[in-house]
Amino acid sequence: MASTTYTIRDLAKEFDLTTRAMRFYEDMGLLQPERTGPGGRTRTYSPRDRTRLKLTLRAKRLGLSLTEAKEIIDLYDSPRDTNVQLQKFLNVLEQHRRQLEEQMADLQANLDEVKEHEKEARALLGKAGKNPA
Repeated sequence: MASTTYTIRDLAKEFDLTTRAMRFYEDMGLLQPERTGPGGRTRTYSPRDRTRLKLTLRAKRLGLSLTEAKEIIDLYDSPRDTNVQLQKFLNVLEQHRRQLEEQMADLQANLDEVKEHEKEARALLGKAGKNPA
């Protein structure tokens, strides 16, 4: 019984990607399709490639770089202890969470400043006898 395989178009459509993005992920070493046909132009993706693509996209949604995603995904391909893999993943997530928290604090400070300027502008318009919008 033959194993399920996918074309570049199959996976691009399933994950709403361009074939160019798929080739980029291949260039980054995230995907390793079998190359067949004249000049190896036809790519055949395995279920393993599909899973790696799914994990890559999940990592991107979490805000991880493709390099970080590859490091973590590659750990799962190794026969080593899963504790090492989970610890690496946890370290990357903790670092990313801290970055997001810093960005959120910066955004909150910016928002507070905008609100203060709005308040001042409304007060000035009120003093000038104009109705603030």
